[in-house]
Amino acid sequence: MLPQAEQKDLHLLTMSTPNGRKVQIALEELKLIYKDISFSYELVDIRTNAQKSEEFLKVNPNGRIPALIDNKCKALNNSSAPFTVMESAAILLYLAKKVDKNHVFGFEDDLERSEALQWLFFGMAGVGPMQGQLNHFSRYAPEKLPYAVKRYHDETLRLYGVLEIQLSGKYTGVKKKYLAGKGEGKYSWADMAIWPWVHIYTISGITEEELNQFPCLKEWYKTIGERPGVKEGCASKYDL
Repeated sequence: MLPQAEQKDLHLLTMSTPNGRKVQIALEELKLIYKDISFSYELVDIRTNAQKSEEFLKVNPNGRIPALIDNKCKALNNSSAPFTVMESAAILLYLAKKVDKNHVFGFEDDLERSEALQWLFFGMAGVGPMQGQLNHFSRYAPEKLPYAVKRYHDETLRLYGVLEIQLSGKYTGVKKKYLAGKGEGKYSWADMAIWPWVHIYTISGITEEELNQFPCLKEWYKTIGERPGVKEGCASKYDL
């Protein structure tokens, strides 16, 4: 790991997986709005279990990327160490509080904020785990298990259908451009949390024809993919 002296105020430990990209995108989006944000990043090769090293476990004892180091804050019980944040959603919410003072990607209204949190948690509890399992059993499992592939494939499509319901306004009568917020909604942390999973639909085993079943989701996916911050958050500089 880089010496603390070489790290900026915020230092991200990441690899360009869907979970890593959530925070990569968030930081790149914030940098475009808040010119004084100072962050650095370090690539962690999870293929070699670098995230299980003693050094990494001091930052995240769960041995997972991404992890964020805030060098401007001290650890709660160790004044000689910086404050660290694990879990991608927790990092997004930390950045929302610490950096996004103007609520550019969040909401001041309590009900809008609640809606955004609902979809953020939906991504964390549903889309991520289910598509993650589909990705594993489709690509990495040493033994091909048709039952597992079908189960997680079908569940991922079901969850895509839930996103389609929200974006299409099927039950509200209001088509949405983004997942949360009044009217067509506003690009928020909820979108950042879910988009990186949809971004890998093809390699996870979802076909173009299957995605076409969800036209509003596909439109949402393409719209967000054109954002400069999203493009930079998925740029080759984050690849190993």
